[in-house]
Amino acid sequence: MNRGWVGVDLDGTLAIYNGWNGTDDIGKPVEAMVHRVKGWLRNGTNVKIMTARVASNHSPEERENATRVIKKWCLEHIGKELEVTAEKDFCMIELWDDRCVRVEHNTGRVLSYV
Repeated sequence: MNRGWVGVDLDGTLAIYNGWNGTDDIGKPVEAMVHRVKGWLRNGTNVKIMTARVASNHSPEERENATRVIKKWCLEHIGKELEVTAEKDFCMIELWDDRCVRVEHNTGRVLSYV
């Protein structure tokens, strides 16, 4: 089993996002992504929620509240609480996000762009 982890953005990727309405408001699930995440979990992949909602520019209280709300959302829609982070590390193997542009390793050449 790979010890790395897959990051999944929350707003606009895992949950419907129509603009910021506060940390307690998370949209309805994006069913295709929820299905994908559940499959990864069944296969033993470590999945983390990667979101700016818990970024260091928020107060500790805001980050704690956002984490609590996100974990509750995950339990309701995915069936288990997932780790929540705003940081990537060397163990991250993929990031699924609605704002990313993929570039070729060590070249800067764009591989996919919508």
